[in-house]
Amino acid sequence: MTNLHRRTFLKTASVATVGASLATSTSRAARTKPEKIKIGQIGTGHAHAAGVFSQLLKVTDDYEVVGLVENDPQRRAKLTGRYLDVPLLTEEALLNTSGLQAVVVETEVKDLLPTARRCVEAGMNIHLDKPAGENLSDYKELLDEVRRRKLHLQMGYIYRYHPAFQFCYRAVDEGWLGEPFEVHAVMSKKVGPSKREKLARFSGGSMFEIGCHVIDAMVRVMGKPEQVTEFSRQSHPDQDALVDNQLAVFDYPNAIASVRSALVEYEGSLRRQFTVCGEFGTFDLRPLRGNSFRLALEKPRGEYKTGYQDVTLPDGPGIFISAFRDMAAVLRGDKQTDYPLSHELAVHEMILRASGYDLSESAAG
Repeated sequence: MTNLHRRTFLKTASVATVGASLATSTSRAARTKPEKIKIGQIGTGHAHAAGVFSQLLKVTDDYEVVGLVENDPQRRAKLTGRYLDVPLLTEEALLNTSGLQAVVVETEVKDLLPTARRCVEAGMNIHLDKPAGENLSDYKELLDEVRRRKLHLQMGYIYRYHPAFQFCYRAVDEGWLGEPFEVHAVMSKKVGPSKREKLARFSGGSMFEIGCHVIDAMVRVMGKPEQVTEFSRQSHPDQDALVDNQLAVFDYPNAIASVRSALVEYEGSLRRQFTVCGEFGTFDLRPLRGNSFRLALEKPRGEYKTGYQDVTLPDGPGIFISAFRDMAAVLRGDKQTDYPLSHELAVHEMILRASGYDLSESAAG
């Protein structure tokens, strides 16, 4: 896929830069106290829920958090911490709140799509956490409804607003690396028996649970591949049904990408990596939790010299803070989304294929 085709696929000629909020901040400064966007959150069962909610509460210039919904009575009875900072509402009360514009969906994975569909049908823009269900047709129906109602959907993949990844997207889109011919990513960790039992409910295994984050980044860099070949293994088939060791190879006309994901790697989070190689340079980030990476350039680019160099970027405000600021800019009409619905559909299709799901009866885009 050429750079032009990739940009057409993404429907954007420029990338959210390391200072993704700069454009937002500039437009915000030109306003005098812009009206806050009323938003609420449904669900606390997702692994990201607490972190997302705590960062949402910090985006006070853009949002008024009107309430929290937890439909599970046992989980609702145990709510603590920042969850108690806003009113606890029923879902019906939240969706009928006067002036409500957006909802953050942070339920357990099995409830993400049905909850998001109810929000969209109520006319809400949504931040939806991952992964978006095990059926591509259901997700496509949600996206079609979002498109029909001219709403905004933002997915909760954690590397979209990460400073180092945004540097990578900029470097690729501005041609610093040349046309990418290789992407290699690793997204692993080790989980205990109770977590294994919960994750075993999903046949997609490790790739479905955490590999999805780097697949999103891969599609952002490379576009949609022509073919996916997946390899899945179980380390403890006598213990549970969890597919905990996976590899997916993504075939492009002039490139190959690979993603590995396992749930049995001790200190796996320290070996997480995302590498993009082009004819004119390489971006190599490992581990993914930091803002330090290695950059190789055949030609100097701005402050970056020829050859390999170590780069450390300033910490951002927080990946979800940046995500919500970006969402506010889109909702106010200050910018177009960097992730159109065509990207969202392609990402989810690749996640499902890489996780071993049979899509023969699903509606692929």
